[in-house]
Amino acid sequence: MLDVIGLTPDEEELYRRLVQLTVARVDELARWLRRPRAEVVAQLETLRDKGLVLPTGPDPDGPLRPLAPDVALGEALLRRQEALEAARAAVTRLTEEYRAGLRRHDADHLVEVITGAGLLRERLRDVQNSARSEVLWFCRANPLTMPGSENVEEFDALARGVRYRAIYEREMLLEPGALADVELGVRAGEQARVLDRLPVRLAIVDARTAICPLVPDRDIGEPSAAVIGRSQLLDALLALFESHWLVATPLRSATTPAADVDGYLPAADVDGYLPDADEVRLLSLFVAGVPDKSIASQLGVSRRTVQRRLADLMTVAGVDTRPGLAYQAARRGWL
Repeated sequence: MLDVIGLTPDEEELYRRLVQLTVARVDELARWLRRPRAEVVAQLETLRDKGLVLPTGPDPDGPLRPLAPDVALGEALLRRQEALEAARAAVTRLTEEYRAGLRRHDADHLVEVITGAGLLRERLRDVQNSARSEVLWFCRANPLTMPGSENVEEFDALARGVRYRAIYEREMLLEPGALADVELGVRAGEQARVLDRLPVRLAIVDARTAICPLVPDRDIGEPSAAVIGRSQLLDALLALFESHWLVATPLRSATTPAADVDGYLPAADVDGYLPDADEVRLLSLFVAGVPDKSIASQLGVSRRTVQRRLADLMTVAGVDTRPGLAYQAARRGWL
């Protein structure tokens, strides 16, 4: 164990035996260790040179006693530790130089291009299966490779504690079954928001890998995408997502309280009113710009019922226009 600071296993065993005996002669140590006397004498000389053994008198064959190891070995241990720290720092510098060289001369490790709907679908599944902390989505209308109903990996990831934040393009919510798919995700724990338009399709996993199409939808034939590793490009995509997340409208499940992303649940507003779960779901779809007909279909009611409920909420909010209701819903913390 102490060979790292200059003691051989035999020397360490001899020193440990002397420590246990407190005081001992050479012959006694040789007998305990079952070693030749000459070998023990030579090892004792080495231990004397290292400041670990001291004779108790002038007789060279007299009793011996051990000295405290922290004084003799502490300095050697400190030097060893300093050398290891210096080596660790040197390895860190070399690693940074290596990565910088790769970034300057070889971008292949930063961006991988994959082509084909099948390959892209499998990569999206793989990165979700490997996710450990968070998955971010820009979900545009007319999915290229993986409709929401096929993304079963999300539910597995949510079940093991991975956080999902998804921003949906409003047009996507008008597609048949899209609202129902979003509802399932939100009930499972997904945090969903809506924007009128999104700039690009995007998935980011654990802030370390992004997948982004390479050509506009209108020019697409066989879909292709870039898989982007840790880089300034990935940092820019993360910033792009966060800037859109801040201005997007939350989508609520009918079974989920209107809590924000930090779990804060607002109290009743200044007039003492707090919407119930169905009203929160209705308001979230309304503020997101979903047409009355689609809201009615999602909530399983008639279009007239949707209009009546919105009119009732306008009365509670003290406004007579739909834009006024959207403003009051945000101001009063109803969403």
